[in-house]
Amino acid sequence: MVKIKTPEEIEIMRESALMVSKTLGLIAKEIKPGVTTLQLDKIAEEFIRDNGGIPGFLGLYDFPNTLCMSPNQQVVHGIPNNKPLENGEIISVDCGVLKNGYYGDHAYTFEVGEVDPETKKLLDITKQSLYVGIKEFKAGNRVGDVGFAIQQFCEAQGYGVVRELVGHGLGKKMHEGPEMPNYGKRGRGKKFVEGMVVAIEPMINQGTRKIVQHSDGWTITTLDNKPSAHFEHDVAIVNGKPQLLSTFDYIYEALGIESNEEDEFRVK
Repeated sequence: MVKIKTPEEIEIMRESALMVSKTLGLIAKEIKPGVTTLQLDKIAEEFIRDNGGIPGFLGLYDFPNTLCMSPNQQVVHGIPNNKPLENGEIISVDCGVLKNGYYGDHAYTFEVGEVDPETKKLLDITKQSLYVGIKEFKAGNRVGDVGFAIQQFCEAQGYGVVRELVGHGLGKKMHEGPEMPNYGKRGRGKKFVEGMVVAIEPMINQGTRKIVQHSDGWTITTLDNKPSAHFEHDVAIVNGKPQLLSTFDYIYEALGIESNEEDEFRVK
C-alpha cells in the first residue's frame, strides 16, 4: 500500500535518511585494502546507535547485520564477513536506519584502491542512471516512467538491468508501496502524487541481467560473475517535484570528490 506523507513526516524521514548518509560517509573513510566488511559493519552499528538511531536492517527479515556489503559480482544483500577487501575490488554498501519511527535506506558502491577503467565506467553509468530515474519521479508521472528512463540509459551502454530486485516506497516500514523497478514502459503503473516517498535504486550488471540467489538465503550474484553496481537515494515529491532526502555529500567529503549532481534535487 502507498502511504502519502505529510510535510512534517517528510522532514522526520529526512533525519533518518541523513543519518544513513552520514553513516556511509563514515564508512567511506575506512574502505581500503585489508579492512574486513565485519569491521565496517561494527563501525556503522556503533555510529547509528550513538546518534539515537536503530540499525534498520539488523534483524529485518532475520538479516544478521547492520550493513549489506556486496563486493564485485554480488548484486545486493551480501553478509559482512572476515575476508579482507583487496585492491581493485568494488563494494556496494547498503544501510538502513530507523529513527523517530521512520526509515531511511540508502546505498553507494565504493572503489577499493585502484579499480580498472571498465569497472569505473560501470559505477559511473549506474550512478548517472539513478539521477536519470529521479528526474522522472514527479507528480503526474508513473512508475514505468522511472523504470523506462533507467533501463534505456543503462542498456544503451550494453549493461544488464536486474529485473528481480526493485526500489520501493519508504516510511514507517522499510518496504512500502509502490515497487519501483529499474525497467518498464512509459505511462504504466502507479501514478505519482504529492507526498510520496520512495527509494530509487538501480542495480546494474556489467554483463547479463540474470542473477543467482545463494544458499545462505541472502547473497545474490550475477549469473556470469561479472561486476554489479548499486546506488540508492531516498526521494520525496515536494511541490510536485523530486526532492532528495539522502545525500552523497558526506561520502564525497570523505573521498575528496567535488560534485554538483544533487543540486537540482535539493531543498530550495
